[in-house]
Amino acid sequence: MQPTTPHVVIVGGGFGGINAAKAFAKQPVRVTLIDRRNHHLFQPLLYQVATAALSPGQIAAPIRAIFRRQPNVEVLLAEVTGFDLDGRHVLTADGGAIDYDYLIVAAGARDNYFGHDEWRALAPGLKSLDEALDIRRRILRAYETAEREALAARADGRELSQRRLDELLTFVIIGGGPTGVEMAGAIAEIARHTLRGEFRYVDPSRTRILLVEGSPQLLNGYPARLSNEATARLHRLGVEVRTSSIVTDVREGEVRIGEERVLAGTIIWAAGVRASDLGAKLGVPLDRGGRVQVEPDLTVPGHPEVYVVGDLAAVPGKDGRPLPGVAQPAIQGGKWAAANVLRTMRGEPRKPFRYVDLGRMAIIGRGAGVAEIGPLKIGGLVAWLIWLFIHIAYLIGFQNRLLVLTQWAWSYVTYQRAARLITGDRSARERVPV
Repeated sequence: MQPTTPHVVIVGGGFGGINAAKAFAKQPVRVTLIDRRNHHLFQPLLYQVATAALSPGQIAAPIRAIFRRQPNVEVLLAEVTGFDLDGRHVLTADGGAIDYDYLIVAAGARDNYFGHDEWRALAPGLKSLDEALDIRRRILRAYETAEREALAARADGRELSQRRLDELLTFVIIGGGPTGVEMAGAIAEIARHTLRGEFRYVDPSRTRILLVEGSPQLLNGYPARLSNEATARLHRLGVEVRTSSIVTDVREGEVRIGEERVLAGTIIWAAGVRASDLGAKLGVPLDRGGRVQVEPDLTVPGHPEVYVVGDLAAVPGKDGRPLPGVAQPAIQGGKWAAANVLRTMRGEPRKPFRYVDLGRMAIIGRGAGVAEIGPLKIGGLVAWLIWLFIHIAYLIGFQNRLLVLTQWAWSYVTYQRAARLITGDRSARERVPV
């Protein structure tokens, strides 16, 4: 390409960044996509990795492979640390400065511990493959530890105390949004069906699963009928649901819900997200959630060449509240930002972003879900099937779609989860002599 070709830098390889870069295919621009990881992650299915239904490679794709046939895109593995908007530079951790003519920031979000970041190590969230594998390891090790301690107690001529067994097999999930609801349903199926008959000294069906939500209903923002249906389904799976309940402390093996102390071997955080810290590096106004208060066309105030999309952008919906941090606002925002860049290059005015709400949905275990699509409010098997086929459609790569569909079909028939591997267990490695 000629040196005068406009250079678009995209920060973030999530839904927003990937779709923005794709929108520049066959256009007279040079695109540099920067991400600190080398893969695009299909986050809506991350909990399925955490609950051993899918393997990491089935929901992730190398970014370079995605753009193999788009020659105007170059991929850079680097960590962005800041921006020089006046000089039009993106700053990286290795001291580099990447020039741009147009900038699209799609850096996503991180878990929000509401001022208690010390809870992060005790109650991992679910934003990356590393976190998903950590949660999978914690879930599976809970049963292995209970079995080992029960066997050791028998060898000593005693029974493992009920208090200790209850602690090991208690799972507390903090947050009753889609991630928390889906996680609770999946763990219930693991305990009641997948692990049945596999342990000799403990009964996995005695697992206690506690789902804690601070608002008056699960799936806050969904219609009350769908929320109630999700709650009823979880109850049938054996999940205890606590709404209007606030977690006040998290310690090793313990959660405080108000004044109540709950002993729990595994604690999982699904209580909310906060925009990436890169939003603050732009030096522009942010909202309370750390999102950038963008102009109607998704540009940054005072910098019409800089766009912010996805979870990092505070874009008001029809109800005046920011659009939710899910895939569709990021996908549509990335495409819209790219279209506005091309309009500017052609000398045309930029257009205000118009979001098309394609609905929202969640599944609650095997063959059940809730979905709100426009005026339609659907529950049960139909909602589960809609969820399944929509997620299959948005997975990148035919091979991934085929693998996931095959895996789901097998799991549906057998209740089995093929990815039940305990990996990356540091404590186990430390016990093995070198």
